[in-house]
Amino acid sequence: MINKVIGSVREALADIPDGAVVAIGGFGWGGWPYNLVLELAKRKVRNLVGVGNSPRQFLPLLNVDGHCMLRKIISSYPIMKHGSRSDPLAEYIQKGELEVEGTTMGTLVERLRAGGAGIPAFYTPVGAGTEVEAGKEKRIFDSRECIMEYAIKLDYALIKAHKGDRLGNLVYRHTSRNYNPVMAMAAKITIAQVDNIVDVSELDPESIVTPGVFVHRVVAKEVETPVEWIEQDKQKIQEAERR
Repeated sequence: MINKVIGSVREALADIPDGAVVAIGGFGWGGWPYNLVLELAKRKVRNLVGVGNSPRQFLPLLNVDGHCMLRKIISSYPIMKHGSRSDPLAEYIQKGELEVEGTTMGTLVERLRAGGAGIPAFYTPVGAGTEVEAGKEKRIFDSRECIMEYAIKLDYALIKAHKGDRLGNLVYRHTSRNYNPVMAMAAKITIAQVDNIVDVSELDPESIVTPGVFVHRVVAKEVETPVEWIEQDKQKIQEAERR
């Protein structure tokens, strides 16, 4: 019988190679698969393309033995600037070591959804008439200028859910249901960190948001949310804003 539960986070990430396109779920800290990201940082793979809403999701991958594990990020707001606090992403961008592709939140979600649905590209009015349209094909629909956006296809999606069963069916809780479902659809390999692994019979079919067909590996969280680390980061931001 199918069993997608993997024994450890380390084992679940063992085959991610250099140069892979990796999406990380989460809207800020909500739904962020922290165990998976922290373990990925230990693997020290190089030249990754990171896809995610917030640059904070990539923080553990930025300075690993003095190197950035990412060569490019696709994000809705790639720069973190809080008062006088230095931005680690900006430092790599300014040195030419990190490429950034900015896109709006809604367009990012739709590009991921298109990747999962097998739609190669689509037109949207969002960004038309702005710097976003540079180099992109334009057409007019219903008297509105629209620009063409390409789907995002992922090699791996690292996501977080509240519950998962051995078939890979996932149930989310509160804000963890953000980018995670569409990332799962768009990836060749989806790895889900879950708070609880349950029997198949325990999940209400009506509550399943991501069906197991989109999930390839399920791993239980190994440590609690690094609250101390997150709180320290928030305190640094607040201190910088007061200065």
